[in-house]
Amino acid sequence: MVRNAVILGAAAALSLAGCSDKSADNGNGGNGGGAGLTIQPVVQVDTDGKEVAAGDSSSAAKAAGDGKAKCAPASIAMAGPLTGPNANLGLNIVRGVKLAIDEFNKANADCKITLKEFDTEGNPQKATQVIPTIINDPSIVGLIGPTFSGETKATGQVLSDAGLLALTPSATNPDLTSNGWKTFFRGLGHDAVQGPAVAKYLAASGKYKKICVVKDNTEYGTGLAANLTQTLGAVADPSCAADVKEGDKDFSAVVSKLNSAKPDAIYYAGYYAEAAPLVQQLRSGGVTAEFISADGTKDVEFVKQAGDASKDALLSCPCGPAPDSFAQAYKASSGFEAGTYSVEGYDLTTIVLKAIASGKTSRADVVEYVRTYSGEGLARHYQWGPTGELAKALIWMYQVK
Repeated sequence: MVRNAVILGAAAALSLAGCSDKSADNGNGGNGGGAGLTIQPVVQVDTDGKEVAAGDSSSAAKAAGDGKAKCAPASIAMAGPLTGPNANLGLNIVRGVKLAIDEFNKANADCKITLKEFDTEGNPQKATQVIPTIINDPSIVGLIGPTFSGETKATGQVLSDAGLLALTPSATNPDLTSNGWKTFFRGLGHDAVQGPAVAKYLAASGKYKKICVVKDNTEYGTGLAANLTQTLGAVADPSCAADVKEGDKDFSAVVSKLNSAKPDAIYYAGYYAEAAPLVQQLRSGGVTAEFISADGTKDVEFVKQAGDASKDALLSCPCGPAPDSFAQAYKASSGFEAGTYSVEGYDLTTIVLKAIASGKTSRADVVEYVRTYSGEGLARHYQWGPTGELAKALIWMYQVK
């Protein structure tokens, strides 16, 4: 559990952020067996794992702009998992994208923008089939996505070669910006920020003498685990480290290994589709160690699928919590609660809409607009360096309560 100073941090963060990931009683929400459990923000931390006050979103750019935009009809694409085992992470984003475009269209009668949605299922191979369709559609001036690191790695070069903006709200593998791509920009912190920040945060608590790190076989999971393990040092006991595969549902061997190891905590680097049955099987197998994971797990579907076994899970994310006004607008627009990456989806779409409203309607002009952009969003300040990384990124800690 998160105690003492962290609990106090939770109260402060909640009063400042004024929101939580509250699941809706519908197909992608609900709490399942964990009735009443929600994912709540605890504290924001910097790269040293130290608490940082939540920012003020009152000056954030609004998607509607000034209502004076004039343009020929254009489209913005979103590509990510809209179906499949981790679809909720993509659906969170596309609903934020849609909200921004709807607000813009309502306010700007002379500049109509269309949203075009593309389902990759979060699968790199599927993404390589989908992305050419986006590239070959001349109406599309920018892409929000790809969303997962594996699909981004598989398609980043062709998007760059096509000169099409790829503005990701969620792909966090740090190596993505080292490929020389000219059109890729990351709208949140990466795992070389998240992993060490979380490791230092955990170390500073003094609670953990032994952590077992379990990772899946995705680009995201392997990269996150490597960065966290390196910073944890001896606290990450290599004798109880374990690997799982995307799609696994039977974790009996891993549970047995972790039960024998008796760690203070188990850190899981992967997505909620595997995290939910893993934590269920850990608890039913008698493993009481604290369960810690990250943004791939931080979704209402984790709580719904894991039920009571998700209680007290500590989850990190480079994504920010939703301010009240946004959460209300998001719910009114989609019928769903705002979730992981919803704010980022809205913020990044707003930046592309600002580019269009300022007359930047060619793909090259939109890329250049983003490259030189500096402005406040609901989640953070957005300004990119030469490789497409944010100039400054912070990490949020959340807990299932």
